[in-house]
Amino acid sequence: MIEPEPSGERLQKVLARIGVGSRRTNEILIAEGRVKVNGEVAILGARVDIDHDEIEVDGAILTTMPDVVCYLLNKPTGVISTADDPQGRPTVVEIVPSEPRVFPVGRLDADTEGLLLLTNDGGLTHRLTHPSFGVEKEYLVEVSGKPSRAALRQLREGVELDDGPTSPASVAAVGETGIRITIHEGRNRQVRRMCDAVGHPVVRLVRTRIGPLIDPKLQPGSWRQLDQDELLALQRAVSRT
Repeated sequence: MIEPEPSGERLQKVLARIGVGSRRTNEILIAEGRVKVNGEVAILGARVDIDHDEIEVDGAILTTMPDVVCYLLNKPTGVISTADDPQGRPTVVEIVPSEPRVFPVGRLDADTEGLLLLTNDGGLTHRLTHPSFGVEKEYLVEVSGKPSRAALRQLREGVELDDGPTSPASVAAVGETGIRITIHEGRNRQVRRMCDAVGHPVVRLVRTRIGPLIDPKLQPGSWRQLDQDELLALQRAVSRT
């Protein structure tokens, strides 16, 4: 009796196709126990169904669907972080390719500049925006007046807002009226409200980092697709370990 051919595609081939590494490199990753399929350590020769199986490399859950994209945009002021706007204002989705359709990951208000992700990967979007994953966002803030040490300490330890106290943040002075602040929450206009709460309203607000992603060369209004190393780093940032 002839046994049927095992279904699915060889794991190392799938990993190579989505850009993790060469087949030989992927065979080494599998042999070292660094690849899991559906939570179990994979073995050489394993086959996977990309429509149903979950693949991890070093704890990062990979996106294997062929039409998934992820763009990094440097959002300029005056552009709205939505798919469409009833008032007819320019939106971030009008800056990137129209196909496949993507959506912004979280929001930057119209007056805020800086890095914003857009993707059609719903799972990644959920993990990046859900507070339980604690993905850091770093901002460079120009404020009104020179913040005192007490104001910086208050921002660092948490301030009371109308929707509750903020979590501790990483805060440092930059020059006379600048603050570099890193938070892992995603409340509406949080950084602006935090600065208002300590008596230093925001004059200019720029997001400079999302988790492991930075790109000081990306000009306002410009975008690019994430490379595979960046995608892996981002997936690791949103993987519970």
